[in-house]
Amino acid sequence: MRFADIIGQEELKSHLTRSVDAGRISHAQLFAGRGGSGALALAVAYVQYLCCRHRRDGDSCGECPDCRQIADLAHPDLHLVFPVNRQGKKSGEAMRSDEFLPQFRTLFAERQGYFPPEEWYDRLDLGKTLKGMIAAREADEIVRKLSFKSFEADFKTMLVWLPETMTEEAANKILKILEEPWERTLFLLVSERPDRLLPTILSRTQEVAVPGIAPDVLERMARERGIADPVQARNTARLAGGDLRELDRLVAGRHDEARRESFELFRNLMRLSYNDKHLELVAWAEEAAQRTREQQQAFLRDAARLLRESYMLHAGLGRIGYLWGEELAFCTKFAPFVGSHNIEPLIGEIESALTQLAQNGNPTIVFTHFALSVSKMIKHL
Repeated sequence: MRFADIIGQEELKSHLTRSVDAGRISHAQLFAGRGGSGALALAVAYVQYLCCRHRRDGDSCGECPDCRQIADLAHPDLHLVFPVNRQGKKSGEAMRSDEFLPQFRTLFAERQGYFPPEEWYDRLDLGKTLKGMIAAREADEIVRKLSFKSFEADFKTMLVWLPETMTEEAANKILKILEEPWERTLFLLVSERPDRLLPTILSRTQEVAVPGIAPDVLERMARERGIADPVQARNTARLAGGDLRELDRLVAGRHDEARRESFELFRNLMRLSYNDKHLELVAWAEEAAQRTREQQQAFLRDAARLLRESYMLHAGLGRIGYLWGEELAFCTKFAPFVGSHNIEPLIGEIESALTQLAQNGNPTIVFTHFALSVSKMIKHL
């Protein structure tokens, strides 16, 4: 994985190469950004640049043995840790990343490092409720592996994907080595939700903020993927929200059905809310709870988007919005119910529900609380 393989992020790539060239290599770094923005891919490209012995033109050569092994996630000095789990595991059975490394390498190669946690959990076939995690025994393995000398490269690298899935016990076990690592040891934490990490972990790392991919870059990619109409390409890039995988889904049309289902669920919730149909809201919550965890999270993200767009319509800024068809028709009528007094609390409820689902909260309880809370906030101005 070379920096040339990373979509956009030119400023950040330049910053990373300059830091290595100048010898400013922090022993513990936190790459914070969504999977579709390239955080994981950037971290791997950074390791490859650091270990390449024939760097040129601000990038790794991509040809030497170190480059080839790191690109395949198979270098003996690159250790990988990521959330794992298994259906039907026995009580007390320890799950370690190494057991699932072939599947992870395959997904990484297929998606070039651009994939969300849900796609990885689907590969593990975890079902609706089971989630991946990094357990305390995995933390013991981290310490053990890093106690050895490096085999080939100058640095031993421990790349932890989604450290926010570590149990508290696991996180506490790696605190000492994060603060006082062995010589030429590099920790790279790649997180989508750094706010869920222990403060003691955050204080020991240097953050590398990975922003969403710039809209102009995604717009160009939309055109390259066959969207000839400039307006449609621009709107598609905007809806992707800086996420390459979301752009691919939109271009391929795979998102259309899911988006329609999310819109229908959103419309029903808002109609029940502003009509004070509280008993029906409980039935709505039960329907939402029947969806897969990924579908539930997608609905909540779509709900946030539709609420923001409705607020813009209420504020008279519809000309710069990105709604059309049924969404535009409904949100135009719904806009009077969303204003400065409730938009932030509404988004806050969505973020809280997303957090609870990510922490394996009971979907029926989460959505019942969410629906009743939202209904109290929806008032006509």
